[in-house]
Amino acid sequence: MFRTKSVEQSIRDTDEPDSKLRKDLTAWDLTVFGVAVVVGAGIFTLTARTAGDVAGPSVSLAFVFAAVACGLTALCYAEFASTVPVAGSAYTYSYATFGELVAWIIGWDLILEFALAASVVAKGWSQYLGELMGRSAAVVDLGPVTFDWGAVLLITVLGVLLAVGTKISSRVSAIAVAIKLAVIALVLVVGIGYFDKSNLSPYIPPSQSGAADEGIHQSLFSYLTGAGNSTFGWYGLLAAASLVFFAFIGFDVVATAAEETRNPQRSVPRGILGSLLIVTVLYVAVSLVLTGMVPYTALSGGDATLATAFALNGADWAKNIISVGALAGLTTVVMVMYLGQTRVLFAMSRDGLLPRRLAHTGQNGTPVRLTVIVGVCCALLAGFVDFGTLEEMVNIGTLFAFVLVAVGVLILRRTRPDLPRGFRVPLVPLIPVLGVLACLWLMLNLSVETWLRFLVWMLIGFVVYFAYGRRHSVLGRASTAEKTSD
Repeated sequence: MFRTKSVEQSIRDTDEPDSKLRKDLTAWDLTVFGVAVVVGAGIFTLTARTAGDVAGPSVSLAFVFAAVACGLTALCYAEFASTVPVAGSAYTYSYATFGELVAWIIGWDLILEFALAASVVAKGWSQYLGELMGRSAAVVDLGPVTFDWGAVLLITVLGVLLAVGTKISSRVSAIAVAIKLAVIALVLVVGIGYFDKSNLSPYIPPSQSGAADEGIHQSLFSYLTGAGNSTFGWYGLLAAASLVFFAFIGFDVVATAAEETRNPQRSVPRGILGSLLIVTVLYVAVSLVLTGMVPYTALSGGDATLATAFALNGADWAKNIISVGALAGLTTVVMVMYLGQTRVLFAMSRDGLLPRRLAHTGQNGTPVRLTVIVGVCCALLAGFVDFGTLEEMVNIGTLFAFVLVAVGVLILRRTRPDLPRGFRVPLVPLIPVLGVLACLWLMLNLSVETWLRFLVWMLIGFVVYFAYGRRHSVLGRASTAEKTSD
């Protein structure tokens, strides 16, 4: 369970003819992927809802807090990706540092992150499509259930693109990124005209106590300290940082494409850090303009979006333009999450922890079988499941992965100081330790309900590993063969 897979072996596995990925991507492609996946639902919907219901104008500071946590772990991802340029991201890194069992746990965790995120965002895309069509969403009522055909259509089209090739997916992402950045620029330019600095006061609104019977719906921190489910104030600001963290999810997907990059030692760190810097500036700018356009109380109620602030100022014409930007933005988010899901499963299958035949790559150098399987699963989830509070599970899964990556940098520095590193985290061990603490703090501010669901998912993962993965592990079988020959 604690056998580790050497970095050298991981790199050698990338040359297997039957499971070889095509190296097409550059630093620019990776930066586009990073911006494509991060600038999406967060900037068009999450910003307004969090400002109105949780943090008020201080939502811009919440984005900064979340960005700091991401930035600390992004440095750790950059070092790992430049040292182990192999598909699988945190899963592969954990295999080289903690061993097989922890690698499985983090791989299982990433399956949760990417599959749920792709499905949740696809449903958001369908809602914006419905608005453009003059309906609440692109769905049909089938009686006991509703079928979200818009979300299913999006996942199907993206699945075809990803099966054809990663490079063409990058080109489609670049076009969509250009569209949504143009819409965001328009929002900033027009929004400044309605800006009233008095709307930013008080920047951190006075705390308001939540209901006394919140139970498992309150944050774990509030539950443990007895602080209650406070909104606004400092508790609200900290809770908001954990919520808007969802807006940053995805920059780690850049690391999953390391094996398909021409010069991963240089390109992957640049793609990760460059995309994170760009989106942080955009998020803070948009949140400041948004909360300066209208009082934060006008955004309360849970259904506010970026378009709400313009409508309250009489600029209803902006609604459709913002919807087009949201469609472009959410398209790329789903695409890159979909890509990340297939690459993590690809790495796990190549190692035998899942059926190895799934790691087969076709003529286009892409894992077509996995692309189809992931597409079908995500389409079923997005088409028929109402997620509700399940969205928070994406956050907790991602934060858990970030913690292990930060700790893994410290372990690999000690166990393999000889490895060539294209990028090195500065101020070790300070930066990784701060990254761990920041992520744990954000995890504490997620609900007790989310923690319980996460633990159930992890328990299911243990069952799958001991029932299948442990017995079929390529590394395990190789070790057994060596012992038998001795």
